[in-house]
Amino acid sequence: MGDRDTEFGEFVDSRAAVMRRTAYLLCGGDWHRAEDLVQTTLAKIYVVWPRLRRDDAIDAYARKVMVRAAIDESRRAFRRRESVTDAVPETSVPPPGVDAAIDVRRALRRLPPGQRAVVVLRYWEDLSVAEAAQVLGKSEGTIKSQAAKGLAALRDMLSVEVAL
Repeated sequence: MGDRDTEFGEFVDSRAAVMRRTAYLLCGGDWHRAEDLVQTTLAKIYVVWPRLRRDDAIDAYARKVMVRAAIDESRRAFRRRESVTDAVPETSVPPPGVDAAIDVRRALRRLPPGQRAVVVLRYWEDLSVAEAAQVLGKSEGTIKSQAAKGLAALRDMLSVEVAL
């Protein structure tokens, strides 16, 4: 195995868990899609690995590739075949004391992909507005707007679930 493969393997070993968790949130809580997203991201990074500088920029580049791949995947035609209905499916109410993270993941899944990406980058990855703007290739104003809209939508969804 050459230096390229060794270095890339070390990168994967050190960052795989974090990448999977971020992908899980970007995919709205679907582990299967998250694993596919991580694999797609790693494949794209491997292709350009020799040109990447070996510093903190690799993590930022990996996040950018992952977020863009997640958004691209959500735009594919096969995802549009699902039909939207006005009827809410019956759901069970979690018993008292059950972790509310389940409800947050469900609400996060319902955000549009762009808002979900901003919320994950800002509040899960703890990126600044400027860093998130750079990753997504958007203006800082757009990031602030999408973050505010995403948080408001999450608050609304979660308050409705609590009221139920």
